[in-house]
Amino acid sequence: MAQIIDPIPSDDAAVLLCCYVNVTSKIQIARISNVPNWYFERVVFPGQRLLFEAVATAKLEIHTGMMASAILSDTIDCQGLAIQPDSDEAAPSKLFTSENKSESKDLEASLST
Repeated sequence: MAQIIDPIPSDDAAVLLCCYVNVTSKIQIARISNVPNWYFERVVFPGQRLLFEAVATAKLEIHTGMMASAILSDTIDCQGLAIQPDSDEAAPSKLFTSENKSESKDLEASLST
């Protein structure tokens, strides 16, 4: 998957494909700030899945939007969000089931082009 705007620093060999799902009814900001020389921040709407690549040491900060502010509501290790597209297991809680596994591989393939 290509992250064109701000790619992962090339000196890191271990890159994880991760998935985060906003299960709340509020807009969230997903941010990784603990990786030097890399900026990652995305808006995640309610019910939206965010697929992204990160280094193994990255921590995803989730900021939940309020009226004119955002509150840091969670920090998650990206290793806990990593998905394994070639196996039947995905973290957390099996995001891609056997019914939609082919759909997820098609999505992953389209994002890598």
